[in-house]
Amino acid sequence: MTYKDYFSKQASNYARFRPRYPKDLFKYLALISPGRHLAWDCATGSGQAAAGLARYFKKVIASDASPRQIDQGQRIPNVEYRVAKAEDSGLADASVDLISVAQALHWFDLDTFFRETDRVLKPGGILAALTYAFMTISPGVDAVMERFHKEIVGPYWPPERAMVEERYAGIRFPFEPPLQTPEFRMSSRWDLEHFCGYLRSWSAVQCFRTANGSDPLDLILEDLIDAWGEASGTNVITWSLTVIIRKKEETA
Repeated sequence: MTYKDYFSKQASNYARFRPRYPKDLFKYLALISPGRHLAWDCATGSGQAAAGLARYFKKVIASDASPRQIDQGQRIPNVEYRVAKAEDSGLADASVDLISVAQALHWFDLDTFFRETDRVLKPGGILAALTYAFMTISPGVDAVMERFHKEIVGPYWPPERAMVEERYAGIRFPFEPPLQTPEFRMSSRWDLEHFCGYLRSWSAVQCFRTANGSDPLDLILEDLIDAWGEASGTNVITWSLTVIIRKKEETA
């Protein structure tokens, strides 16, 4: 499977504008992990999840297929960044306590990645797949964003994005049965400039710009400013976070 790179061009924006995962999530993952020696944050991007895991694991391997994304990673003493595809990590057999995949599983060759997962996880090890789709802000802003998401950039979403909209419901994960997890949400308070930076990090926005040579935000910016309220003010943005957890079987 050819690596589809939708994020290298805007790697610095991805690092700056993407939301951060809740701290309670990483505390929970550490609690259910069979050990805290090594976590692998696969398709780490600029290391948002790796930074959260680093508080609880002795070492975190943070890998991504994009060297430009890796260059933007947060430098933390116990986080080692590597350029590697998800399906070919280079990690040793049965060496990893926990694998996290944050907002990236839909880009993988899943059969090959799940074989790699089985190879590198220790018995009893944890696979955690995280994804979030549409955000909520206020009725006025939400209406503008619904039109932007579906009508303006909707035709430009890569087909894999459908898995995100379905909250990974159609993916056949390894290691039955799933573990029940608490409910997690992400929340950020941003001004309009930051919010627009986040929108420009979307894969569909990049595909629109490549196809049309223009910024699709220009088509909604006036309506977005009107709905936002004070242009220099901030709003709370909330995403519902889907967390799918599977545990590798223990050895007899």
